[in-house]
Amino acid sequence: MSSLVKEDLEKKLFKPLSQNLYEFIEIEFSVQDRYYLCVSVTKTEEVKIIMVKHYRVGLDEKYEVTKKWSLNDLRMIDGKEADTDNPFFDLHFKKVYSLEAYSCASKYAFARTVNKLNHAYLKKDLQIVNFDSTYINDDSIWSSNNKDCLVLMRICFYAFNLVCLSLCPLPL
Repeated sequence: MSSLVKEDLEKKLFKPLSQNLYEFIEIEFSVQDRYYLCVSVTKTEEVKIIMVKHYRVGLDEKYEVTKKWSLNDLRMIDGKEADTDNPFFDLHFKKVYSLEAYSCASKYAFARTVNKLNHAYLKKDLQIVNFDSTYINDDSIWSSNNKDCLVLMRICFYAFNLVCLSLCPLPL
């Protein structure tokens, strides 16, 4: 479902703006409408963070940009609590925006994408706090191209180790 929404966002909103959509997450912003937080790159290689309202008119899907920021203006992403599984985070621009992602996994996906695009285009000292750095940084041992499988991979690794240890004979 999310790949269909991404295709639709690209076709109806980002391609006409001459931007490439890298990531989007659903955020809980309003009870009535759906909102997405998107990260895109313009033709001039400027990274944008855009809040998009999604609504329907008849059978047609519509998207409206409600807020737009430059990554250059982002000072910090605060994940609130690194040790708990919660979807809340703050984006610190001149003003602080408190947001709730659809899930904790999508919050991390957003932070990873912003961090990756910051390293690729801006190389500025962006603070990403109260996140588990294992799942944010590409240089970690658990990094892979499919970031959504990181937790599963780690659990399988530990389970395999436990099975191996349990099969080892104990010395008498």
